[in-house]
Amino acid sequence: MNHTEPIDIPVIAIDGPSASGKGTVAQLVADTLGFHYLDSGALYRVVAYATHQNNIDWNNATAVAACAKTLHIQFKHGEVYLNGTDISDQIRTEAMGKGASQVAVHAALRAALVDLQHSFRISPGLLADGRDMGTVIFPEAVLKIFLTASTETRAKRRYQQLLGKQQPADYEAILQDLKTRDARDKGRASAPLIMAEDAILLETDTLTITEAVHFILEKYQQKMCK
Repeated sequence: MNHTEPIDIPVIAIDGPSASGKGTVAQLVADTLGFHYLDSGALYRVVAYATHQNNIDWNNATAVAACAKTLHIQFKHGEVYLNGTDISDQIRTEAMGKGASQVAVHAALRAALVDLQHSFRISPGLLADGRDMGTVIFPEAVLKIFLTASTETRAKRRYQQLLGKQQPADYEAILQDLKTRDARDKGRASAPLIMAEDAILLETDTLTITEAVHFILEKYQQKMCK
């Protein structure tokens, strides 16, 4: 029986800062192409949630990494499962977003999650979004996109998103939190948020979700036709 080697399975890597809209865009691109989808940011949110549940300090790198190795994480139909339980709502809170940014600085944790992320590379292809998909996890990706927007635009989007979910929202607090997360993500020693040299910049301040999706699909088709 012939098995497709993982290296032959195409990967589209979309990186960018918090609240840039890359998750929504990435999921739509994946759906359009029939690709599997890896939301790497969700992995760190799950770790933040699990360690919090086990009273593990997010600053304790060794304990956080050890806990991560015991977790069984699955993505099903847009939902996130931890050890068989749907925790999608629990990890999408602002608190877990902050926790994800804190635990993500640990090199030991990032190393512990590498094999798990590679396991999502299944035929016919993978759409991976996060902070280091194109630079560290899938440096050989056939297409790399760096999707971003101004801090103010991202804060407004997050603010509207929270209001839409009938959750408390403070624009100024969200803006400051994004600035703090950006600084932490860009300044960490392990796999900082940077644009890969061969990535294509996609600024979405004035783009609709549909326009951003179309841009990426067009660039992918161009890559595959070469």
